[in-house]
Amino acid sequence: MNEPIRLSKLMSERGLCSRREADSYIERGLVFVDGRRVSELGTKVDPDCAIRLDREASAQQQQRVTILLHKPIGYVSGQPEPGYQPAVTLIRPETLWQDGRTGQAFSREHLKGLAPAGRLDIDSTGLLVLTQDGRVAKQLIGDDSDVEKEYLVRVEGPLDDRGFALLNHGLSLDGKKLRPARVAWQNADQLRFILKEGRKRQIRRMCELVGLKVVGLKRVRIGRVRLGDLPLGQWRYLHEEEQF
Repeated sequence: MNEPIRLSKLMSERGLCSRREADSYIERGLVFVDGRRVSELGTKVDPDCAIRLDREASAQQQQRVTILLHKPIGYVSGQPEPGYQPAVTLIRPETLWQDGRTGQAFSREHLKGLAPAGRLDIDSTGLLVLTQDGRVAKQLIGDDSDVEKEYLVRVEGPLDDRGFALLNHGLSLDGKKLRPARVAWQNADQLRFILKEGRKRQIRRMCELVGLKVVGLKRVRIGRVRLGDLPLGQWRYLHEEEQF
């Protein structure tokens, strides 16, 4: 027999919502387990149980937005740092990319609880995802996330065959082995990195380990969503038909 598991944890593992959202739904009586309404926080359930969200909770999830931003250098992804602004300050009506309209009008409500799903260093540019949806955040940055992130990286310095092989697999950071990457030359001074993890300043540190200096880094894809023609400093809503 399977050990009972906290309902909020199980909801998160199934991708229904984040654990924090699950606790909120449970507290408000918006979760049904095997047809029975559950409203007590900390409730443990059978791992194989059927879970259903009340229509109110489902409707709330439908209203949550995910935003794609072309982050410029000099903005931090998350919490403000002295002298620097967080990227979320760029989410304004006047910076909404006109060609990327989804028929969705900007609302101040879209800024509430909007958080980055993954980091992009202050001295890096490219695609940054900000979302109100815990399901999206878990898909992109959860412990078991398998979503690819693609980067174009301009480098200086020599790279021999051994160093190139190590970039693809064999390096460790902070005493922990990195997952295999896909690294290839894009042109004479630019590498293309495809990773399935996002340690702090990972690419810069990987390059340092093989004697390269990164002079430019741009994220161009997350999963199946590409930066495309989105102009620097502008943003758009994730389309309904787009999936990471």
